[in-house]
Amino acid sequence: MSFQAYLDNIQAKTGKSPADFKSMAAEKGWMTGGRLRAEIKPGAVVAWLKEDFELGHGHAMAIVALLKGTK
Repeated sequence: MSFQAYLDNIQAKTGKSPADFKSMAAEKGWMTGGRLRAEIKPGAVVAWLKEDFELGHGHAMAIVALLKGTK
């Protein structure tokens, strides 16, 4: 599955766009300069996404990559 397919599936499931996830992470104070702050561990982000959006690990990690700016 391509990275874009992961994002499309996440949006279909949650109704949230990649920009929405970036905004929500920024509201949590997790972002600086448009990227996930280095001290924010992926596990914290994954736990949030699993709890609040019922995402699986792979889909949550796609959001982590998005927030880190690696994809």
